[in-house]
Amino acid sequence: MKVLIFGATGMVGQGVLRECLLDPGVEEVVTIGRTATGQHHAKLREIVLSDLTDYSAIEAELTGFDACFFCLGVASAGMSEADYSRITYDIALAAARALSRLNPAMTFVHTSAAGTDSSESGRVMWARVKGRTENALLRLPFKAVYIFRPAGIRPMHGITSRTTLYRIGYAITAPLLPWLERTFPRYVTSTERLGKAMLKAARQGAPKPILECEDINRL
Repeated sequence: MKVLIFGATGMVGQGVLRECLLDPGVEEVVTIGRTATGQHHAKLREIVLSDLTDYSAIEAELTGFDACFFCLGVASAGMSEADYSRITYDIALAAARALSRLNPAMTFVHTSAAGTDSSESGRVMWARVKGRTENALLRLPFKAVYIFRPAGIRPMHGITSRTTLYRIGYAITAPLLPWLERTFPRYVTSTERLGKAMLKAARQGAPKPILECEDINRL
């Protein structure tokens, strides 16, 4: 299986990248982002792209893939809806539209969040934008589209968040997170489980297009 990963420097993306590199059934991993991950592996190739809304210059490098794991995201705190939409909606749709045209047999797996507003009309800005993004992705002509909505995420294997506030929160709650993951699977998963679940969805499919935290843990 050949896979693309967007957002491989973020916490979720790091977890997905790790599981892809460890999986013997994945023969090639290509990451796309504004910066390289800094990792080196025989089956890893990285594409650094300054404008993540325009893929015209690299279309020749974007064919022949079986799956895309889109893990790129940003915290909404302090952002206007327009700015948050440019990152959350515009980048995701630009990538997905290009890939659906170049790889119609691809499975596209998108990382969203628990609490997303599928109606696109709620009062919470980030939830509306994510809902609009999910709905647009689900309409694209891929082989399959799966939306992952994790809630709390336990970082494992040295993986850390790039957001300072999140890093502090994870450091404080680290002793509790393994217990919370076991006890409350509806609310907590891990970077390892997310990566493995995304690979399973890409290979075997999933029972429904939108997967909440508990669904992710069951895969």
